[in-house]
Amino acid sequence: MERGTRERLLELVEDNDVEFIRLQFTDMLGNLKNIAITSSQLEDALDNKCLVDVSSIAGFREEEDADMYLYPDPDTFVILPWRPQQGRVARLLCDIYTPEHEPYAMCCRQILDRVLKKAKEEGYSFYVEPECEFFLFHTDENGIPTTLTHERAGYLDIGPVDFGENARRDIVLNLEDMGFEVTSSHHESAPAQHEVDFHTGKAMKTADMIMTFKMAVRSIAKRHGLHATFMPKPRTDTNGSGMHVHMSLYKDGRNVFYDPKDKRGLSQEAYYFLGGLLHRCRSMAVFTNPLVNSYKRLQPGYDAPTKISWQSQDRNALIRLPRRVREDPRIELRSPDAASNPYLVFALCLAAGLEGIHQKRMPGKEQEDSLPENLKEAIWEAEQDTWLGSVLGEQFLQRYLEEKKGEWKEYAKQVSNWERELYLYRY
Repeated sequence: MERGTRERLLELVEDNDVEFIRLQFTDMLGNLKNIAITSSQLEDALDNKCLVDVSSIAGFREEEDADMYLYPDPDTFVILPWRPQQGRVARLLCDIYTPEHEPYAMCCRQILDRVLKKAKEEGYSFYVEPECEFFLFHTDENGIPTTLTHERAGYLDIGPVDFGENARRDIVLNLEDMGFEVTSSHHESAPAQHEVDFHTGKAMKTADMIMTFKMAVRSIAKRHGLHATFMPKPRTDTNGSGMHVHMSLYKDGRNVFYDPKDKRGLSQEAYYFLGGLLHRCRSMAVFTNPLVNSYKRLQPGYDAPTKISWQSQDRNALIRLPRRVREDPRIELRSPDAASNPYLVFALCLAAGLEGIHQKRMPGKEQEDSLPENLKEAIWEAEQDTWLGSVLGEQFLQRYLEEKKGEWKEYAKQVSNWERELYLYRY
């Protein structure tokens, strides 16, 4: 770390009365983890001397030596505004390194960094703009989350119909205090469902923001007596929550997806990129839609993609070409859900798109194929595609799929309320 950067961080901590620093990292399943240190230990942390035991974390358990080093990224330092103003709390996002101080194969942040560096070697910069949806539900008298809400608000409704308006406003204000550039926020289609959108940014910074966003939403919702959930489909009778990803590729300061001569304003690179996404979307599904519950969102009638299509503007299409400023076209992938790991989603989207450019893969006509119907099918699709291992690393891929297989097996053993209601009386 450069001396000037180090000194600036230490000054920020002292000048802002920061007492605790959360050293945070994301596990392979997209869960944010952290340990807290006091400001007196920050210099050691900046020297990459902070060890963390990962033996109880999903995907990391198989390590013989479970002590890993956290390497803080100084550019991610931010003070958490909802925490006490005396003895303040800040966070630094970290990469994970082995005891030999080598990049750890299970570190999803480094997987994205590796793909971004390959793109940079070709002169490309990858920009993304996510649409982050979530639900705000009541808790019971013991503070346990429920799926209950008293509101009946719908798309773009306002208060007093929108009961979550004050909580959403508080979320946006706190995000702006942390340096987020929030472009808009609104009530979504389902009761108690909300969306907050960020300004387009470079992929790594945006992935970092999403992880912090989820932490902020949950923390601030709790202060309002609500439970925030990014579960893809918490209720059977309403829409689920997605994380649509708008993508653009820049080279020499211009959007390479733009071509004024094309009727859609798209360049050949844009069509190839789109073709790459379509080609790999089924094997990517276990990452864009990582939970058993994810596939209950991908059903007809709930504004979620159900078919591998791109030319249609309807809400069942997998990929849409938003009608925005013609000179700045973007490709919108609509399958990722709110529970997905943004580092892995962005890495795979970029790798698939670049492969499409290298192979000059045109998207062709509408396809009859559909996305996997459940997590088991998504796992099978991933196991058939050797390309995934080349992007993520074979060790990472195998451990991830083992975690997902375990999840499916546990799900298959469960007896649901639906089964009891249908079969208990009849048979």
